[in-house]
Amino acid sequence: MRWISRNPADTRALAAGLAAALVSEGGVVGLVGPLGAGKTVFAKGLASGLGIDPGVLSSPTFVIAGEFPLSAAAPVERLVHADFYRVADGLELEMAGLADWLAPGTLLLAEWADRFPRDLPDDRIEVRMEPAAADPEERAVEAQALGGPGSVSEQVLGRWRERCP
Repeated sequence: MRWISRNPADTRALAAGLAAALVSEGGVVGLVGPLGAGKTVFAKGLASGLGIDPGVLSSPTFVIAGEFPLSAAAPVERLVHADFYRVADGLELEMAGLADWLAPGTLLLAEWADRFPRDLPDDRIEVRMEPAAADPEERAVEAQALGGPGSVSEQVLGRWRERCP
């Protein structure tokens, strides 16, 4: 799936659409793109779609991850917003709590997910964001399910496509 986000509000709305498409099993959404591509704006939109005040969500670059329990009305039990930018290796990721972040009912939203693809489950959604050349606020956003047919990521991507054509 591919979209053009014309501004940060579009990016947040697109992410809120993903929040509405989530399933109770949880899963992993990996955000990929250069500095300034809008990964944290996307994360704030997803958090807002899950009922979290986006003001409490900041780029967790210096703490690796922030954890947010969700209300019973949310499709998942908790959101873990992680930033792999300053993580040195898979061992540091493991020591930070990766196994716990992959627990059922948890959505792991990982910025810079492309730094540790082998440490993440194969069944995940990858969202690539790139600034558009024509307008400094525009972003090209492309999402793909990396799981196979019938996987959770395929189900979520299909539901997201219905909400954000």
